[in-house]
Amino acid sequence: MANKRYGMLYDSNACIGCQSCSVACRAEHQIPEDSFRLQVRIEGPKGEFPHLRMDFHRQSCVMCDQAPCVPVCPTKASYTNAEGVNMVDADKCVGCGYCVASCPYEARFIHPKTGAADKCNFCYETRLANGEKPACVSVCPTSALLFGDLNDPDSEISKALRKQHTITYKENLGTRPKLKVIPNIHGGEA
Repeated sequence: MANKRYGMLYDSNACIGCQSCSVACRAEHQIPEDSFRLQVRIEGPKGEFPHLRMDFHRQSCVMCDQAPCVPVCPTKASYTNAEGVNMVDADKCVGCGYCVASCPYEARFIHPKTGAADKCNFCYETRLANGEKPACVSVCPTSALLFGDLNDPDSEISKALRKQHTITYKENLGTRPKLKVIPNIHGGEA
């Protein structure tokens, strides 16, 4: 069987903008208040009363197969592991910020305490290493997040991707993100 290739599915219709995922991520990785690995951006309200709605957008690393942040790293601190997770080796990172500048998804930051680049890594070293789902997935009250092995056709995420219309953020850049999004069914309606 092929190596695992981890990915995530975000359902923007099921998301309620509660920020449980952001809080869990912050706690799991001790992220300072002025930084984030993950947040849910809220747009709205949109529409006319009483028919108002809010739109929610996950902002995090999208785990590109062709990650522009990896080849620009002068110390090879940014790399993609065998399961397709884009990682940062904080011990090798010199904090130059090249990876931060090259990320078209604005998903990286320089950690104010370590001075190293930081970003979502699907909780690879903490939760995945113990056979658990990423913190954000485990606390989502509406199951707006699915996580799993994209190479396994019987995984929950692979089955869901076959049944759903999905998009990938900034697909035109050729980065081939492994974060797939079920778009808001309201589309451009106001």
